[in-house]
Amino acid sequence: MEDPSTINILVVDDDASTRDLLSEVLTEEGFRVVTSGSAEEALEIGRHESFAVIISDMRLGPNLNGLDVLRAYKAIQSESEVILITAFGSMETAIEAVKAGAFDYLSKPFKLEEVVLVVGRALENRSLIAENRNLKRQLGAQGHMETLVGRTPAMLEIYKKIAMIADLRSTVLITGESGTGKELVAKAIHYNSRRSKEPFVAVNCGALTESLLESELFGHVRGSFTGAFENKRGILEEASGGVVFLDEVSEMSQGLQVKLLRAIEAQEVRRVGGSQAIHIDVRFIAATNRPLDDLVRQKTFREDLYYRLKVVEIDLPPLRDRSEDIPLLIEHFLKRLSDERGQAHAVSPEALGALVSYGWPGNVRELENALESAVAVNRTGVLTPEDLPPKLLRDALGDSQRADDLYADLPSLEELKKRYVTYVLRLSDANKAKASDILGVSRRTLYNILEKYKLPC
Repeated sequence: MEDPSTINILVVDDDASTRDLLSEVLTEEGFRVVTSGSAEEALEIGRHESFAVIISDMRLGPNLNGLDVLRAYKAIQSESEVILITAFGSMETAIEAVKAGAFDYLSKPFKLEEVVLVVGRALENRSLIAENRNLKRQLGAQGHMETLVGRTPAMLEIYKKIAMIADLRSTVLITGESGTGKELVAKAIHYNSRRSKEPFVAVNCGALTESLLESELFGHVRGSFTGAFENKRGILEEASGGVVFLDEVSEMSQGLQVKLLRAIEAQEVRRVGGSQAIHIDVRFIAATNRPLDDLVRQKTFREDLYYRLKVVEIDLPPLRDRSEDIPLLIEHFLKRLSDERGQAHAVSPEALGALVSYGWPGNVRELENALESAVAVNRTGVLTPEDLPPKLLRDALGDSQRADDLYADLPSLEELKKRYVTYVLRLSDANKAKASDILGVSRRTLYNILEKYKLPC
């Protein structure tokens, strides 16, 4: 890396304490640091001075934001690397940021050593700017695509990886427990790629017998087996140009594993009973909830196929490891269920407490099913613990605790509001402008709330 003293870094944040902290840390690393409190000021500075790295908060004010800073600097200083920081990450914003050319996308609260590390990687990446330009995704969220939901750092990393690999031909292996959303990830990769208008075909390798799965994947010729009355194109032929998603790939027999490896490597198939090689153009995405490396050691899964599938690997965390996302997922699923039924549904604080406390062995799929069950039996529009599946409620409370005990341990709605406002103030370092923006209220309303709850003004 070049001499740090020759490297200019711009820090853009409307919160003075964050600006000063980042400036101090990066200056200690030897860099020359310039700071700006608004997007408008940052763009004006960029007309007169060049920067190797720009670090910008996403939310900067009512007019321009971090994405505007990113796009502007990519237009006027194309070799600059831009790092965006946000307290509220989503797949859409992560994809939009990568599409616009962001080098990285960090979530608050961040660790200072992480920022220094990312800046170092950004500087190293400048020497590979030509390759980096090829990684700028031309991505657009598709209206019909099911949505991944979550704002935890683990999910943010997954969004970034989806954005970066969407247009590659590389095979992808998605791992994670049952119900974590592996097919949603596969669809997100497909629908954000150049193949998005071509077929996406999902196959459950564990749901079909070996002979039926072989015929479904590769097709067959007339007379190749009893009942084969005509030639049949297989899924790999039908999906040519698009993506084939192989769910539960660990359940595929070793005989079929050999044929699949050939199809991936040579991009050609032979129908069952046929001798003609048929060219295909398919991107393969596989998923498993079993550790394939263990199956390789047990000699039940081919090592060569394993390494061919995991060119890119995405590991989905279980819901219990990202419990902060549960309220967001609940909101997402209830909105969809409310739209389907034409009646708005909300969740009471007591029911929310039970849903957050539960361990979710079935992950996101179990949460979705539990909410659908609760909505089906609810008549008031507000879900209470009594609407939840009994086993869920028992496990959330513990076998020795009755449902009524839940109410005694939960804070009131007013207390939850007070805690949330306190949390937002802490997150925004007591910046009232940023706090009111996060809360979605006016500055005057925020001061009224602070006075009501006797919080420091």
